Amino acid sequence: MLNFLKGLDDDLQQAIIIQLRDLWSHTSTAIEGNTLSLGETAFVLQEGLTISGKPLKDHEEVVGHAKAIEIIYDLINNNTSFSEKCLFSLHRAVQTQKIIDIYKPIGGWKKEPNSTVAVIDESQVVFEYALPDDVPSLMHDWFKLYHELDQSLKLDDKSQALMAYVQLHVSFVRIHPFFDGNGRIARLIANIPVLKSGLPPIIIPKEQRKQYIDALSFYHFSAGQLRSGNALLPNQDALNAFITFCEHAWKTSLVLVEEIHKKQINRLSL
Repeated sequence: MLNFLKGLDDDLQQAIIIQLRDLWSHTSTAIEGNTLSLGETAFVLQEGLTISGKPLKDHEEVVGHAKAIEIIYDLINNNTSFSEKCLFSLHRAVQTQKIIDIYKPIGGWKKEPNSTVAVIDESQVVFEYALPDDVPSLMHDWFKLYHELDQSLKLDDKSQALMAYVQLHVSFVRIHPFFDGNGRIARLIANIPVLKSGLPPIIIPKEQRKQYIDALSFYHFSAGQLRSGNALLPNQDALNAFITFCEHAWKTSLVLVEEIHKKQINRLSL
């Protein structure tokens, strides 16, 4: 059982799981351009129906993201070691637009280079992610980092969980191992140690998309392109802006859990 659910009646456990699932799926897909509102996302996930006038792909994205969350919960509840196989399963879940293209594999590493454009100090710059040939060795290093962080987890240690989230999130995005879906995957898998620490997930608000991208971009451009054999996270001081951003973003899910536990306390006091 996820530790933040302990002490709750079954219906309240289900309520907070639904709240977090709906919010997490809504915000993470909205950051990537999904047009469904939080209410529409909740309706689609809870009722299994579509919203008139909204693209089918937007419905499929939130359903796929919710499925990925279930995969992560199952992994934690079954004490399954997180592996490349699990990561590919998550990618297949979130990457709902099935493109038949050998250069755009779903559940496999990218075949072509990818990059992004950002504005740093009012100058437009292009940042190149890791090259396809470097991805296997870099992801080997990433999994090594993940397991090192996983082995040192302490229950309810917010500071440690936050740092694990930041390190896994930033290093994964620097690699950008898939042709698409990297942001949604990063926001999912970086939360595994957070959840294993007994805490609710860090959920990035869609309203703070720009601040989120700016904080990530600041680090990426200070560290430079990642190549095989390089350290995943050089220049640690440049992570501070992203750490501060994530700590603030975390408050939403922490408050949701706090409120549901207040309901439990009120029940017990009656």
